[in-house]
Amino acid sequence: MSTPVPRTAVIGLGAMGLPMARRLAGTLPVTVFDIAAERRALVTAEGAAEAGTPAGAADGADIVLLAVRDQSQVDAALFGENGAASVLRPGAVVVLTSTVGPEPARATAARLAEQGVHLVDAPVSGGPTRAGTGDLLIVVGATEEARTLAAPVLERLASTLTVIGDKPGDGQSLKAVNQLLAGVHIAAAAEAVALSRGLGLDPKTVIESLSQGAAGSFMFSDRGPRMALAYEDEEVEVRSRLDIFVKDMGIVNGVARQAHVPVPLAAAAEQLYLLGERAGLAARDDSSVVTLLSPPEETR
Repeated sequence: MSTPVPRTAVIGLGAMGLPMARRLAGTLPVTVFDIAAERRALVTAEGAAEAGTPAGAADGADIVLLAVRDQSQVDAALFGENGAASVLRPGAVVVLTSTVGPEPARATAARLAEQGVHLVDAPVSGGPTRAGTGDLLIVVGATEEARTLAAPVLERLASTLTVIGDKPGDGQSLKAVNQLLAGVHIAAAAEAVALSRGLGLDPKTVIESLSQGAAGSFMFSDRGPRMALAYEDEEVEVRSRLDIFVKDMGIVNGVARQAHVPVPLAAAAEQLYLLGERAGLAARDDSSVVTLLSPPEETR
């Protein structure tokens, strides 16, 4: 007997939620919700249904995927007015892809468990392009039962699926380590591009050359070209907002402090993103931090 195809809801159609919803809509019955109707239309054009509230999207769903910005949006999507949790049946599963930190994930899981709903703590990494092709790294903290229920969604989105533990919060802990590295690498890339300009070198040439060697990293190769565009009067596509790293580095430094682990590089990187936010760069691509270190108008 064939396994029933799970009805799936996707709540949040931002930079990551939109390509994930499109990817899922290719094989699963999907209903989407986002506060922006134009974002919903981008997925309904590819066969998904849309709803006007989180509860409307989740009504009758077996799996609800959350792709929202932070814990306040998680709480609103699940437990606020017309929240998804109000219609979820026992045995349904919520897949939390947002980066919110271990303790908020545990608290959300406990609240859902009161009505017999599972939480799969499954923060994602890889960016919008890889989300659209099913090439994400997803780190999971959940019971075996919950993981099995969520498997059709997780396997459709991930090329690398790492089960780090059997309880919510475990995935968030590993994602904090991931974001420590990602955040520090972006900050280091910004310093390298700024130094290359200070030495009179062409940033594009520097990035193309060093990306191939031992000094390269994914973040240098990915953000570096966008950093170079900051000096060419070209509009840089926003693939990851700077204020996301304000949030995420705050989580990193918070969990490190709780664990009594010194993370001086992460602390310095957080300050750079906070400076960027204060300078009005919050809604711009996170590569824009380079302009704090080497402003475009500087002359040599």
